[in-house]
This record gives sequence, structure tokens and C-alpha cells, in this order.
Amino acid sequence: MTTPEENPEIPGLEDALARARAAHKKMAAALDEDQEPELDEALGWQPVWKRPRKHKSKAAEKLELRKQRRRLQDAGKRRLAAGQSRRPRSRQSRIGNAAARRDARALSRVRHSTAWLW
Repeated sequence: MTTPEENPEIPGLEDALARARAAHKKMAAALDEDQEPELDEALGWQPVWKRPRKHKSKAAEKLELRKQRRRLQDAGKRRLAAGQSRRPRSRQSRIGNAAARRDARALSRVRHSTAWLW
């Protein structure tokens, strides 16, 4: 296989090679220079993972946690309301053994109480 430099019939090859070499030197110089920006230099846009960390104040952090807690509580209420909504149940769950359901309920009450500890 021949290299492009040995192949003289391509028009404009010399010019393209000269441009590529010049661009290569520029890119190498740009990569070699110090990657870290100066402290007083304006950064411009940077991806999230390269931005310097800015710690929140205690008040801002508490406010964010309060909002998050409120959001989770609201979601829990919606979930509870959805579970208790009167949508039609399957036939099997309606016909289920009522005595078995009562027993399960009683067992659940005992399990959640501290009665069994004595």
C-alpha cells in the first residue's frame, strides 16, 4: 500500500498536507497548554460535572428538604387515595372467604402491636 505522499497524481495534495500539519501543530499546542483555567478568568459554559461545586447555605438546604418531604407526603396521600378508590374489584376478591379475611386482619393487628412481647 502506498502513502499519499508517494502518490503524486492527487491534485492539491501538497496544499492539503501542509494545512493538516499546521492544524496538527495548533491542536497539539492547545492540548499541551495548562488545562486548568485561572481563578479570576471567566469560565463560560461548562458541563455539570466540570463546574466548581457551590455549597448551599443551611437555609437553602433545609428549604429543599422541606420541599422534597412535602412532595413525598403528597405522593403517599395520592397512593393511599388510589388504593381506597372505589374501582371495581375482581370477582375472586369479592367472593373470598370472609372468615379468612377476619383472621388475617386479627393476626395483622397482633403483629403490629407489642402484645406478643409479654
